[in-house]
Amino acid sequence: MRHLAAYLLLQIGGNASPSAADIKKVLGAVGIEADDERLEKLIAELEGKDVNALIAEGSSKLASVPSGGAVAASGGAAAGGAPAAAAEEKKEEEKKEEKEESDDDMGFGLFD
Repeated sequence: MRHLAAYLLLQIGGNASPSAADIKKVLGAVGIEADDERLEKLIAELEGKDVNALIAEGSSKLASVPSGGAVAASGGAAAGGAPAAAAEEKKEEEKKEEKEESDDDMGFGLFD
């Protein structure tokens, strides 16, 4: 990951195709030792490819991965029972307030 981050930093900085030496220099500047094997693999995989296109392709692949499905299902249920949700919220607030009040009865203050 650190090799890819250095590669992307160099590209943002204007270096269209960073070399292994360029990446080692960036990593060395922050005290990180580069792994030559991984670095060479990264350079070989990214050679001749547009990084922006790769990022866009990866984003579209991630968009198809289901995530948070349970949240979406419960969100729809909460929309139908909005008054019940509001009542639950008030109960939670009351419980929180009671907790805060009970902390005052400990018999000592923060700076005593």
